Amino acid sequence: MAARFTLRQLAYFVAVGETGSVTLAAERVRISQPSISTAIAALEAEFAVQLFVRHHAQGLTLTAAGERLLIAARALLRAADDLGDLARDIADGIAGPLRVGAFRTLSALVLPELVAGFARDNPRVALTMVEDDEAELLARLRRGEIDLALSYAQRADDIAFERLALLPTYIVLPADHALASRPGLALAELADEPFILLDMPVSRDYFRALFDAAGVPCVVAARSDQPETIRAMVGSGLGFSLMTARPASRVAANGRPLAYLPLTDVVPPIELGLLTHRSLRQTRAAAAFARFCRDHITTERLPGMAAL
Repeated sequence: MAARFTLRQLAYFVAVGETGSVTLAAERVRISQPSISTAIAALEAEFAVQLFVRHHAQGLTLTAAGERLLIAARALLRAADDLGDLARDIADGIAGPLRVGAFRTLSALVLPELVAGFARDNPRVALTMVEDDEAELLARLRRGEIDLALSYAQRADDIAFERLALLPTYIVLPADHALASRPGLALAELADEPFILLDMPVSRDYFRALFDAAGVPCVVAARSDQPETIRAMVGSGLGFSLMTARPASRVAANGRPLAYLPLTDVVPPIELGLLTHRSLRQTRAAAAFARFCRDHITTERLPGMAAL
């Protein structure tokens, strides 16, 4: 006998599963809390399983069965979206929702120009941008919360990476630093200077590895997980930093001018590209965005960044 449930009920279930709260789920999908509770109860009755453990005043957590159903429900809702996209494509070009993730050091520089160009060509796509660190972008892809991500290379069995550009590493100095006019610098030349670390998962390990390879102690004087804060601290003379993103603007958020010098230590460039989940079929909107990225992101030119 065919199962008796609706896509709307599944959407309510996914909202509760992702938020852990009927209240927050109701706010997300803009429906009353009793309607959410009724949908969950109907699904539990239909599937004859308990989907959530209720905690008094502490929300809900998924049971093992609920976790499995959440994955399947996301896939089914995505397939339903694809069917709607296909119908809209047949009628009037590419359309539908698109969720794009981006690594935080890149998002403010690359995404605005990239998204604006894509929106001009695809006005019927409803694009949502999600900014996060590298590790969390992978987690979001695995949970099906984003369709694809623009980030640095990461290798995993379930994640595909398509390289679009190679990025060198730069030493960031205040523009009035005594070494700022040099064509490039090695880490050993700054061994006695305070270092400001971009303290994000994956990034911090990469930068520390550069110090290890150069045989220079990595003595961190300050740190932040916000790229603009790092630039502002460097501009204020608190130390130097390392970055692979070289903005078109050489001025920090606090108005202080900066200098970006190529790191002369022999290190491989960072790979920038698109991350996707191997087991999730791309929507037409996601495929169109990937094509747009291939056309507009190269080693020689990246939106929002200074040319090499």
